[in-house]
Amino acid sequence: MSGALIVTVAGLVGIGVYLITARSLSRIVLGFSMLGHAAVLGLLAAGGPAGAPPLAGAASDPSQPANPLPQALSLTAIVISFGLTLFLLALARRQNQITGDDLVEDDLEDRRIAAVDPGQRDYVEESAA
Repeated sequence: MSGALIVTVAGLVGIGVYLITARSLSRIVLGFSMLGHAAVLGLLAAGGPAGAPPLAGAASDPSQPANPLPQALSLTAIVISFGLTLFLLALARRQNQITGDDLVEDDLEDRRIAAVDPGQRDYVEESAA
């Protein structure tokens, strides 16, 4: 695997993780899209160099055919990434219809637990159960 491909995959993962940690749903959707692209590039890079095409009568060496597993896994990653992107876009659209913006609000229960003294958190968690 070339160094440029490693840097590209690492950059896509870094940008994707940064975008996922944002509060805006549109950035979260873009972050998951970046992670999907990084997964596809990583899978194709892990497959190694391309082999000979598996065509009958080709003038290539039939002892080293191309490995179809990286391509199959990449197609699966593309389909999963596409489905996740559509699901997140539907959530973002619904959030926009309900609240008028795409920011993720803090959960009221999270705020209540964060406001409690750290020494008393065990009591709060046990009483909530």
